[in-house]
Amino acid sequence: MSVSFDFTGKKILVTGGSQGIGLDISKRLAKSGARVYALARNETALKALVDEFPTVTPIVCDVSAKSAVIEKALKPHHPFDGLVNNAGIAILQPALDADQESIDKILTVNLRAPIVLAGIIAKEMISNGVKGSIVNMSSQASLRPIDDHIAYCSSKAGLDMATRVMAREWGKSGIRVNTVNPTVVLTEMGKKNWSDKDKAGPLLQQIPLGHFAEPNDVTSSVLFLLSDSSSLTTGSALPVDGGYSAN
Repeated sequence: MSVSFDFTGKKILVTGGSQGIGLDISKRLAKSGARVYALARNETALKALVDEFPTVTPIVCDVSAKSAVIEKALKPHHPFDGLVNNAGIAILQPALDADQESIDKILTVNLRAPIVLAGIIAKEMISNGVKGSIVNMSSQASLRPIDDHIAYCSSKAGLDMATRVMAREWGKSGIRVNTVNPTVVLTEMGKKNWSDKDKAGPLLQQIPLGHFAEPNDVTSSVLFLLSDSSSLTTGSALPVDGGYSAN
């Protein structure tokens, strides 16, 4: 069954919006009538998205940049009705071998950047009386420990808590903030990284539904949380993990 949403007239910013899950989210939002603003570092990938969906506005920016740089890139486009903090990275290391450079990179992109982006967007929402929705892309790795994911698990668990703080502080202004927490998602990169049955098998055995997520599974959950269909949902984590985190 296909779920449809109507975002006609809504302005929504998607970080990491030019590839993977972010690209799927950008396209689905554009098809649903939203005025999509796709923020990413890859100017070529953004151009390809705009060629396919001319209504999409590209914003070339690195989410790990200083807040002043991000603010300058976003200034012409405020206010937004929604934000999807999708940009993220993973560097897999066991706890004994985690190095400071990798830890800093992961925490900067996966935790600091969403907090900074959400603050910039929410401040303008409040100033303009916009009762908006923010969706932070988390992971099943925030809910259960996973080997060789020390910094990644920590960054996503931190993002879940940051989301609850945002929801608590900004709720009085009508701003909702939630996370989507997917399992492995079978984007092109996901397929490449998890095509090895020996690698995928042990994880799949822990998923009651027995399979990984397709991009559409995650995108539909994001659109639900952006939409008025979830008007009383805030501070929540929505697992899209086939039951992994509850098993």
